[in-house]
Amino acid sequence: MPYQALYRVWRPQIFEDVVGQQHVTKTLQNALLQQKISHAYLFTGPRGTGKTSAAKILAKAVNCPNREAAEPCNECSICKSITDGSNPDVIEIDAASNNGVEEIRDIRDKVKYTPNMSTFKVYIIDEVHMLSIGAFNALLKTLEEPPKHVIFILATTEPHKIPLTIISRCQRFDFKRISPPKIAEHMGSIINDYGYEYDQQALELIARASDGGMRDALSLLDQTISFSQGRISIEDALVITGSVSQQILHQIAGSILEKNPQAALTFLHTLLGEGKDPVRIIEDMIQYFRDILVYKNSPGTQDFLERVIVDEDFQRLAEQFDSDEIYEIINRFNQVQQEMKWTNHPKIILEVCFVQLCQANFRNQQAAVSSDLITQLQEKIAYLEDQIQQLQVQGISEGQTSEESNNKQKQTKTVKHTFKAPVGKIENVLANATKQNLQQIKNNWGSILENLKKSHAALLNDAEPVAASSQGCVIKFKYEIHCQMAINNGEFISTLTSLFQKVTGHPIEVIGVPENQWLEIRQSFLNEHRDLVKDQKKSDNSGDPLIDEAIKLFGEDLLEIRD
Repeated sequence: MPYQALYRVWRPQIFEDVVGQQHVTKTLQNALLQQKISHAYLFTGPRGTGKTSAAKILAKAVNCPNREAAEPCNECSICKSITDGSNPDVIEIDAASNNGVEEIRDIRDKVKYTPNMSTFKVYIIDEVHMLSIGAFNALLKTLEEPPKHVIFILATTEPHKIPLTIISRCQRFDFKRISPPKIAEHMGSIINDYGYEYDQQALELIARASDGGMRDALSLLDQTISFSQGRISIEDALVITGSVSQQILHQIAGSILEKNPQAALTFLHTLLGEGKDPVRIIEDMIQYFRDILVYKNSPGTQDFLERVIVDEDFQRLAEQFDSDEIYEIINRFNQVQQEMKWTNHPKIILEVCFVQLCQANFRNQQAAVSSDLITQLQEKIAYLEDQIQQLQVQGISEGQTSEESNNKQKQTKTVKHTFKAPVGKIENVLANATKQNLQQIKNNWGSILENLKKSHAALLNDAEPVAASSQGCVIKFKYEIHCQMAINNGEFISTLTSLFQKVTGHPIEVIGVPENQWLEIRQSFLNEHRDLVKDQKKSDNSGDPLIDEAIKLFGEDLLEIRD
């Protein structure tokens, strides 16, 4: 018989064999004893934690005729057929490759048929989150009210992708990551059964590298057994997992503590020469200093350590490192980890990081940055307080004459307006402006902008024509600087003038005005020339049947026409 991987040979066959999931197995066992089997279950959790194995054990337990308490016997023909996958009443479906509506419709059509040789027909749908929306909808009604002889067991690593309508119809069991001590203990029992020799630290290292998954741990153990020469050593486990040895981690930490960049770089290049991935080195360093921080602040919680085994060197380093320094080191490693995602040279970034951490003034630099920011803020606050005090002292007193106030206001206006709009020209255009002239330019404004250079058109992004006569056009600019740049640009004025002439058929003078000055000039003109404005509106609106009818109804004195 060909060789089988350890995780296949040692796959759990009864609930008691499922490691680290007692909250799930105990509930299922009690349900079996009390005859309270649900029609649908949802098993969720990380990979390799026993979801599919528990589903098959449950399928055997509900169908085993010789069941002892809540465990299948694994000796009868039904148990054996379910174990080897030949039982026609226990159907395992991989939703990743059978995720269409047609496959689910096939299940829906066949569930009504009674089992061939078992009590229950059990459908185990693995990676159920891969089903399409249409497939979920096709499964919905069958999952809610299946025949009495049908049980659905859905397994997934990503429950958030499953519709809530499906989850609400199932009993949900969350499988959790298996703790490293339990994984190491289980691996130890397996190796003892084979009669291999091993170092306990090697098993603990493999258990931590498996990230809580028993299948990953047994796969790594299988590789380590093949790599080792009769005994599983810590060095073999380091090679297979790609992890950094605890001794080198101690040495690197000591180099950082002693501010010795040469030693730190030597140890780093030793790891790189052994083929260690820079990203994995950073991860090990973060976990190592995290363990130092946890142990330093809570020595009695050794079970919470993820990367190290407490020894004399580790205890010595934990005592010598300051907590603030550990915070800064972890923060710097985190920054490097993020930078490595966007670089083609992770080795260089890692080297720079080690050199920075070994610099004697690294902490001083970090503190200096914070101190400089505080100093700058304090200086700005003092400056602002001084300015406020000067304004209060130099403010207009109650005894100042109105003439002095007017002079100050004029000075303020002079300082404020660096560009002075030609008031005479603007008032001349307003005196002769007509609605038809302005509308003619506005209707062609888009084509005028298209015929300008991009740099010239950019000056008119926030500008618009606001008044026009047969001799001139007033263009209002939102920003004073844009108005000044446009009017002082001879090429711009010449081009715009020629474009206006093409539109109107006669020369038009371009007059620019900032928005704030335009409002003042326009209001002043309206106040001084009310009769003229009224006559203009009459002439502009003459011939408009709507306005003529309004005049007839209400009279010219009561009617006010606004654009």
